[in-house]
Order: sequence, then structure tokens, then C-alpha cells
Amino acid sequence: MSTVTPPLPYRVAGILAETSDVRSLELVPVGRELPPFSPGQFAMIYAFGVGEVPISVSALRGPRGGVVHTVRAVGAVSAALYGLRPGDTVGLRGPFGTGWDLHAAAGQDVLVVAGGIGLAPLRPAVHAVLDQPAAYGRLGVLVGTRTPGDLIYREDIERWRGGAEVGVTVDRPGPGWHGSVGVVTALLDAFALRPDRTHALVCGPEVMMRHTARALMGRGLAAHRVQVSLERNMRCATGHCGHCQLGPLLLCRDGPVVRYDRVEPLLAVREL
Repeated sequence: MSTVTPPLPYRVAGILAETSDVRSLELVPVGRELPPFSPGQFAMIYAFGVGEVPISVSALRGPRGGVVHTVRAVGAVSAALYGLRPGDTVGLRGPFGTGWDLHAAAGQDVLVVAGGIGLAPLRPAVHAVLDQPAAYGRLGVLVGTRTPGDLIYREDIERWRGGAEVGVTVDRPGPGWHGSVGVVTALLDAFALRPDRTHALVCGPEVMMRHTARALMGRGLAAHRVQVSLERNMRCATGHCGHCQLGPLLLCRDGPVVRYDRVEPLLAVREL
């Protein structure tokens, strides 16, 4: 039976401001190091004296050799993490949960669809596919966000254009925005989807993932070829407390990445 292990101390080695309320923290071990993360997995990050939250890894290896987590200041713990400075220490437990099944996508096209900060758990998967171009077919990266100012990983997105078909859309354009306007599913028309040889990785607000999965299936993609990353209130990360239950699933253990054919009926139940 799994037990809750104490967090290991990690030092903030670098901070990158992504938007007005989002920062990426590169964390390096002070002593003993956690096992390697896989794209899509998450850590429980402890802000000393405040609390602990689950945050997906957004880069397996940062510029200083540490693991990177991207944090939006939305609550007490995430606000405390957002306010950290280089040299500060946090506690890390992990890695937890299931990651993106890139083995299933080997030799296939990979379509990444992100909504807002949902791009964070997907970024390591994009890096993995770009690092092994011979192992996959075409790569598409479609990103939707509220406003141009909410777009994260701007420099990465520009670099990805060299090896991927990239599309970005916003709900509300601002001055100087000349790109697409509308929901992210509208970008699907620009990607020549081959349903029999494409795997889709989707992360964002739950309603966005439902609409995206349905749009993909409407274009002939089978539900088992769509993977989504789900979010529930995770407390223990070991499947003991039940806070992250979604029907028969405990998402800290059985997720967060799940094939859509497993969760489609569950997501159709209101307030489940």
C-alpha cells in the first residue's frame, strides 16, 4: 500500500515571468533528488508554512538542470509559490500520476491542443516529439487563450514553428493582435487531420476539453486516440483521501492523463 512520503527540499534556481499572474519556477534539489518525471506527470509542491498543491511539470530539464513548474497565482498556496524568489526553498513530492502516452503515438501524427495554462503540462510532450522527429509523424500545436497577454511560453511557441504546425487564437484580441480570434477548436480546420494515424493530447478547462474531444471525433478521430489531462482537488496524491475521485477513477492515481473513451461518459454527468 502506498504511503505519504515527506517532501524533499528543492531550491528555486530561476524564475521566468510568463504573464502578469503566471511564473515558471526552475527547482533544483538541495540534497536527495526525486525520480525523473515523465511528460504529463505532476508534483505536490509545498510552500512552507502555507500548504501544498499539485502542479504538473512544465519542463523536465530547465536551463540550470532543474525541473520546471509553471504556477498561476489563484489561491493561498499558489500565490505563495508565485511570490518566491531565487534561493528560496520549497518541498517536492512525486512524481505522481499518469503521463502522456507517447508510445501509443509512435510513428503517428501528434496533435496537441491547449487552452490557457493547460499548455504547461503539454509542453514536455511537445519537447519530446520535437527531440525525436524520426519517431513521429507530423506535429500540430494549437493554443487558445483569453487575451494575447495571457499567452505563455511565447519564445517556445516561436521556436516550435520550425518543427511543428502551430496555431494560436485568442478570445478577446487587443491592440496589435493580427492573429486568429475565437475558440481553439476553430483552428482544427487548418490542420489536415488524418484520423487513422493521429493521436491528440488535450489540456485546458474541462469544458474546452469536452468540446475539443467532440470536435476531433466529429472529424473521425476515435475516442481512444484522444488523451485528456483532468484536474480535481488532489490532497494526498496516493489515492487514499478520495478528494480527486471522478466516478470510479482517482485522478491522482489513475490520471491526470486519461484516454477520452474512459472518461467521456463520466464527464457527461453534471457535477460528478
